[in-house]
Amino acid sequence: MSTFHVIGGKVTQDVIAASPSRILEIVRETYLRHSAGETVNPNSYFLRFPDRPSCRIIALPAHIGGDQPVSGIKWIASYPPNIERNLQRASAVLLLNDAETGYPFACLEASQISAARTAASAALAVETLSEGDRPRKVLFVGAGVIGRTVSDFLAARGLSVDECMVHDHVDGYARTFASYVSDTHGWSARHVPDVDCALAAADLVVLATTAPAPWLCDEQILRPGQLILNLSLRDIHPTVMIKCNNVLDDLDHCLTAQTSPHLTEIEYGSRDFVNGTLADVLRGEATLNADRATIFSPFGLGVLDLAVGCHVYQSALEQEQATEIPGFFPELSRW
Repeated sequence: MSTFHVIGGKVTQDVIAASPSRILEIVRETYLRHSAGETVNPNSYFLRFPDRPSCRIIALPAHIGGDQPVSGIKWIASYPPNIERNLQRASAVLLLNDAETGYPFACLEASQISAARTAASAALAVETLSEGDRPRKVLFVGAGVIGRTVSDFLAARGLSVDECMVHDHVDGYARTFASYVSDTHGWSARHVPDVDCALAAADLVVLATTAPAPWLCDEQILRPGQLILNLSLRDIHPTVMIKCNNVLDDLDHCLTAQTSPHLTEIEYGSRDFVNGTLADVLRGEATLNADRATIFSPFGLGVLDLAVGCHVYQSALEQEQATEIPGFFPELSRW
């Protein structure tokens, strides 16, 4: 592997927008391969700052085996104060490495890859875990890029929404999000200042906040059949988690870093509250209680970024939209 390409955000954005269903299938396949032991997905590594406790940069190394093996790492920064500067909270790059030589062969703008794999995972969970009819009333809590991308993937998969409610601690963000889904997807959308009433009415709840600690507690009742996408991972109190079906993307990854599932394990001293992984459900190996709400908590596996990133890379090459950097490696041979 002697060439090195850079793929910018606009190309990444165009590839993702053109292939949401393909990306969802890639995510499905990768979950099943991960569950079958065909991947390597070490723990994420967190760079934190004593003077900026809300900020962090995370490294997600990963490897996918099989006929076309590839390795790589996503380096993603999450800086909530950026929002006050009118900047996106997250920024990221993804490096792809040749599995035979270890040489990096591509660098991609990856904040959109990260959002797309999260949204595809969420849409897959909706299709896999929804009881009976597809959800008709949807509540988004958090009106940022992740929530918007989830709405894009749900719409691309044909979800018909009768009512879309949006709540954010900044009312203006919620109204902008509501206008977006109304104009883009044709959903009847509105800003809801009272999150408790909206929680009670929604069939599907998408939690995509920057909350550092649980706020959804016993006073906010979840009903049987509701599906909660716990994408931000820290919104739900253990006393609520323990009363619901719990589906994770990976047990060891989700039960760490003070996530809601991790706090529940600490609180109750057991993992028995977990019904299984999404791959278990896809294979029919997990049982859910119909008398409970279901919570899907995806920590966000690096192998998903890798798989979606490879799709973006191949598409960019085919469309001649990848920028080659000649001489990136000045010496390839040892002599």
